[in-house]
Amino acid sequence: MDLHLRAADRMWPVLNRLMKGHATVYRATNGVVGHRFPGAPPMLLLDHVGAKSGTKRTSPLVYVKDGDDVVIVASKGGNPKHPAWYHNLRANPDTMVQIGSKKRAVRARVATDEEHKRLWPKAVDVYSGYTGYQERTDRKIPLVILEPRTR
Repeated sequence: MDLHLRAADRMWPVLNRLMKGHATVYRATNGVVGHRFPGAPPMLLLDHVGAKSGTKRTSPLVYVKDGDDVVIVASKGGNPKHPAWYHNLRANPDTMVQIGSKKRAVRARVATDEEHKRLWPKAVDVYSGYTGYQERTDRKIPLVILEPRTR
């Protein structure tokens, strides 16, 4: 494992605490603070349920609009493993997101190879760091499509 990945792995506990604070402020301000920061890509809040634990969690994530769908990137900073939220969505695909002040029910699914080919450049346009993340890992970073659902 290269030195960069080991350093990134050591950062995850700190990043997780920062993300938890981000999610708290985002919710408390109804998306006024946390959805957009100057010079940063837009963020949503993804609710997800632990695949094994059943624990409810919220993750702030960069997103890409694609028509009525929203696309999120399971990059984990180029880590060799997928983020926990990815596994949670695979097990429990029906969930909620908050984008700014709007909450919506969605169903998550992994993009097909064809969709990935079309959507990856859009993701990189929103956040250029994804290119470096893909270069750091041997896994193909999945894109997750969040499709609107009605209850």
